[in-house]
Amino acid sequence: MESGNINIWCWLIPLLVGVICGILGYLIGKGNTKVIDNSEDLKRCHDKNAKLKADLEACNRKLLTMPEAPSVSSSLGATAAAVAAPIAMAPEPVAIPFDAAAAKAAIGKTVKENDLKVVEGIGPKIEGLFQAAGVKTWKALSETSVAKCQEVLKGGGDRYKIHDPASWPMQSKMCYEGKWAELAKWQDEHDHGKL
Repeated sequence: MESGNINIWCWLIPLLVGVICGILGYLIGKGNTKVIDNSEDLKRCHDKNAKLKADLEACNRKLLTMPEAPSVSSSLGATAAAVAAPIAMAPEPVAIPFDAAAAKAAIGKTVKENDLKVVEGIGPKIEGLFQAAGVKTWKALSETSVAKCQEVLKGGGDRYKIHDPASWPMQSKMCYEGKWAELAKWQDEHDHGKL
């Protein structure tokens, strides 16, 4: 009979110790957990989303109130002078002059006009890729979509995959518009031109 009792205790004691350890582990683990409160971040995202929706609504209303351009069918019978009148009234784009002194004061180095290397993340080889693709000025780069920038980088090969051109059009727009202090501040705040 003693051998039967020994076998039961061999099973019962480890089972009881395991259950007690499991309960203690659960209680200790539950007591140390911290509740992460993301409600402030969530509220900030909701506010930003609401602002963007309001901006979109304003743009859509503005688009609806704009006068429409004459359609091709209605202009077929019009005289050349009547068709040319809206074109003549369109404002000519104003070229923004380049101020090398202001650029040097803000950036801290001499800047040549339309030097794409001023944009953080663009070096001499990437500048060559963009120039070969016909993007040779800050204005042209500022009007280039991020997808097109990615295509230009893909054309250079696999070693350019790691570059992120998401901010390049925005940075080049700052260069084109002469917002040197704003560009310098932005580049100081962001890591290697990443958004």
